[in-house]
Amino acid sequence: MAVQSWDSDVPSYSVRPIGVVESPFRYHHDAPRQPMGDGTAILRVAHGLQNLMADLEGFSHLWVLFWCHHAEGWNHKVVPPRDDVPRGLFATRAPHRPNPIGLSVVELRRIHRREIHIGAHDLLDGTPVLDIKPYVAAYDSVPEARAGWTEHVDPQARDHRHWWERLGRERP
Repeated sequence: MAVQSWDSDVPSYSVRPIGVVESPFRYHHDAPRQPMGDGTAILRVAHGLQNLMADLEGFSHLWVLFWCHHAEGWNHKVVPPRDDVPRGLFATRAPHRPNPIGLSVVELRRIHRREIHIGAHDLLDGTPVLDIKPYVAAYDSVPEARAGWTEHVDPQARDHRHWWERLGRERP
């Protein structure tokens, strides 16, 4: 992946992770493309931030903002899964971005001390968590939303994630 540059007059900012993910998914090809299935993980919140979790247990789902720590560089256009057309990066959910920030909605299973146990997810082990916010269906769900080019992609089309099968190689 080639790193692209953009306007150097734009100020930069830094962030500090508020926690880390403990997940059975070690590599990108282990994780589902979106939070689905019956996988579980733990969001371990940093020492000193446990009081920020007060009142969180009443929510069934959470937004998790995270750093895609395995991402390296980005391109202006990418070919998404089950598609063969290069799309503008911002019209995709590719993890390789100018700022590789990920966003997932996950089921909150339980909280124990500094641990937030979650259900279905797409997070890799060691993923730095940037923020956690409650999912509120009344505000976060938009039933009439349009899905752009994804409305025309066959969900059963072959996913290019399994490139190693196509090349006759062993799974990485």
